[in-house]
Amino acid sequence: MEANKILSADILDIIFDGRNKEYGAYDSRKSYSKRITIALLGTIGICLLVFLIMFLANSFKSEKKAEIIVQEVNLEDLKKDEKKAEPPPPPPPPKQEPPKVEITKFTPPKIVKDEEVKEPPPEVTKMEDTKIGTTNQEGTKDDGIVAPPVESKGTGVVEAPKQDEDYDKVFTSVQIEAQFPGGPPAWKKYLERNLNQSVPTDNGAPPGKYTVVLNFQVDKNGNISDIQADPSPYGTREEAIRVIKKGPPWKPAVQNGHNVAYRVKQAITFVISEE
Repeated sequence: MEANKILSADILDIIFDGRNKEYGAYDSRKSYSKRITIALLGTIGICLLVFLIMFLANSFKSEKKAEIIVQEVNLEDLKKDEKKAEPPPPPPPPKQEPPKVEITKFTPPKIVKDEEVKEPPPEVTKMEDTKIGTTNQEGTKDDGIVAPPVESKGTGVVEAPKQDEDYDKVFTSVQIEAQFPGGPPAWKKYLERNLNQSVPTDNGAPPGKYTVVLNFQVDKNGNISDIQADPSPYGTREEAIRVIKKGPPWKPAVQNGHNVAYRVKQAITFVISEE
C-alpha cells in the first residue's frame, strides 16, 4: 500500500493489504459491526415482546375481582321413623246393672184387732231367702250376691316413660348448638379475614361462583376434628379446610345440661367477577 494512503485507509485494508480479500475473513470482519447491531436489536425486540405478553396477562388477571361469601347452612333434621297408626281402642263394655234382689217389706208387729189389720206380716219362711227392706221388690233370691266394686276414675294424667339419653354420641340436633367464640358474626369475620380470596384466580379459575360445603365435628371440649368437604375445583376445597383447621376451639353444644359432641355444616362461596 502506498504511504500517502495509509493514514486514510481502514485498519482492515491495512491488515489485508496484499492478501486474498475474497477468502472470507475480510468480509466477516468488515460486516462484524453490522451483525452485532442486528443481533442486539433482535434481542431487544424479543425481550420487549416477552414483557408485553406478561403485561397483558397481568392486566387480564387484575380485571378479575375475587370475593368470598360465607353462608350459614343448617343441618337437615334427621328423618324420624313415622309411627304407625295404632288401631282405636275397643269400646268399653256396656255398663251392667247389678241384678235386682228380691226384697220383702217388713212390717213392724202391732197388736190390734183383726179387722184393723191392713197388711199382714210376711211369712217367716219367705223371709229366709230374701232381703228385708221397706218396700217389696221382685228379683232373684238372695244367695250371697256381692255388689260390684266401685271403679276408680284416677287422675286422668298419663306420664311418659323416662328414657336415658346417650350423651357420648355425636348429635346433629341439640338444644344449644356449638358456636365460634363471639357467635356467628365473629365466625363470619374470621373466615373473611383468613381465607385467601385469590386462590381460585391463581389456579386459573374463570369468573363465576365456587362453593365449598364442609362439615366438621366439635367435641365436648370444643375441639374441631373430622373435617369433611365436598369436591370443589381450583384449590377452594383445600383452602377452606386449611382455614377451619387452624381456627380456635369452639363453645361446645349443650343437650339437657350436658356438653355433647356436635356436627356443624358450613358453606363457603368464592366469587370471581370480571370488572
